[in-house]
Amino acid sequence: MRIVAVARLFHARPTLPKATGHLQVRAFQPDFKPRDPKAKPIRYKYPEVYNPYGPRPPPSDKIVQLAERIAALAPAERSQLGPALVERLKLPQMQHISTEGMDLGAQGGAAGASKAEEKKVEKTAFDVKLEKFEASAKIKVIKEVRAFTSLGLKEAKDLVEKAPCVLKQGLTKEEANDMIEKLKAAGGVAVME
Repeated sequence: MRIVAVARLFHARPTLPKATGHLQVRAFQPDFKPRDPKAKPIRYKYPEVYNPYGPRPPPSDKIVQLAERIAALAPAERSQLGPALVERLKLPQMQHISTEGMDLGAQGGAAGASKAEEKKVEKTAFDVKLEKFEASAKIKVIKEVRAFTSLGLKEAKDLVEKAPCVLKQGLTKEEANDMIEKLKAAGGVAVME
């Protein structure tokens, strides 16, 4: 008897109302009114620009006069306005973000060169790049690459075969020189960047 009751619990399904069949289609709902096929489509008015903050009140006369006075200033005086406001309002100083190591493309060309001349910072992190290797020493070079990196045999083989390529990044000068010497002994040519 108990086994039958337990079996009924497992096989029991929630019952759905009888009205779910054909009434799931919108045209069969009781409140549906068909659209006149000859009627023109409804044209809704959309704003040209969506502003999530809603309409803003117009600026006060005082702000308009201030804007006109700023626009009338000479460009040299206008360039002094920002730093003067920062100092007067005691705004926090923005920290310089280093772009060292980033590829800035065309936009970083002239600006990057002038900053490099200003500060000659000694490099502390170096990359080791495999330039080429002797075909007869390919297996030895792959073994050395596996010893320096945590790559498997296939990954190390693929990396060596697509030389010139960077083997390891962010090394100290001593580690990089040690790696270059071991690769040279194995039959590869590596450089430090």
